[in-house]
Amino acid sequence: MMSAETPISRFPVPKLSEMPEDLRARIALVQEKAGFVPNIFLALAHRPEEFRAFLAYHDALMDRSGGLTKVEREMIVVATSAANDCLYCVVAHGAILRVRAKDPRIADQIAVNYAKADITPRQRAMLDFAVKVAIRSQAVGAEDYAALGGHGFSPDDIWDIASITALFALSNRIASVTDLRPNDKFYAMGR
Repeated sequence: MMSAETPISRFPVPKLSEMPEDLRARIALVQEKAGFVPNIFLALAHRPEEFRAFLAYHDALMDRSGGLTKVEREMIVVATSAANDCLYCVVAHGAILRVRAKDPRIADQIAVNYAKADITPRQRAMLDFAVKVAIRSQAVGAEDYAALGGHGFSPDDIWDIASITALFALSNRIASVTDLRPNDKFYAMGR
């Protein structure tokens, strides 16, 4: 269990009272909805301009309408964060996935081995592509697009899969470099 003395990041974490008003307002909304402030919000506030840019891209990808459901978007985050060995993102987005999917097992299955998870063939194809983008993007080719098209993914859906993977590759690396600690509350969410 993380103690009060365990820092959430190896970099300075500003106090809420020291943050710009727009970031404090955003954090207050998250806190109201979740019941706590995820550590990523506190850690990224160390660099306010970058945090704003991250939030804007995150919202553009994760909240947009399209062919991917919110559950599928979280599946991508969990599977690719697992491929990138990102403790924070697997734990935090695993919790979000469990809540959104209303399934206490799904995030653990996807984080350990999505190919054996209780998901549809369409979702498995989506995660095959996302993990390939995460670890071998240079190897993506026509056969990958054809496989996704065979499962009904549109070009916009494929763009979304790749973009979510790319954004969370950035997040995974920042979380790892900062030694970002997951909030204890994430572990029990959706179980």
